[in-house]
Amino acid sequence: MIVAGLFVAVAAALCAAAFLAVLGTAQVHLSGPAAIEHDGLAPGRPAPRWSLPDAGGVPRQSPPAAPLQLVIFADHSLKSFPSVLSGLRDLLAREPGLEAVVMLRSRNDLAAPLLGLLGLDVPVVTGSPGLYARYNVRVGPFAILVDSAGQVRASSLVNHDWQIAKLHQLASIPVQFPKRSTDRRLRRAAIGAV
Repeated sequence: MIVAGLFVAVAAALCAAAFLAVLGTAQVHLSGPAAIEHDGLAPGRPAPRWSLPDAGGVPRQSPPAAPLQLVIFADHSLKSFPSVLSGLRDLLAREPGLEAVVMLRSRNDLAAPLLGLLGLDVPVVTGSPGLYARYNVRVGPFAILVDSAGQVRASSLVNHDWQIAKLHQLASIPVQFPKRSTDRRLRRAAIGAV
């Protein structure tokens, strides 16, 4: 009986230690600058499809009908990044054909009016934590440029105006991305052949 009790106690301690080790490793892996580097979607990857009404009730969608769409993952806290706001205003003034939209993680009735007061007159749509996760976005402001074929052209966390300009410049480079198979078995076979 004592041996069984000792066995259960040791097993419980080992399980708790393993749980804490995994939890600690996950927290280290999910935090810090190294983890943020891997946020967003890589160029050439398909962007999640969505169709949502903006704050005025006008339907917006991705992939866009325009050649390029800039999706800004942010909210009214964008006011804390005046350089980003300036970069967005400059880009939209230079590129009137660029479709831009601010995507919120959750409903916020103050975001659209505040962004308008700050001089950023773009549609604001309410996404969801799940949609943010599909875009692999955890922190903002984050910018992703999507082309009309639904391919990600560029993505990055943005803190300065020059980053907005550089992302647009990168997204504007004509590149033919390889076709991705929708069949997982074919993708695995292609990867295994390499």
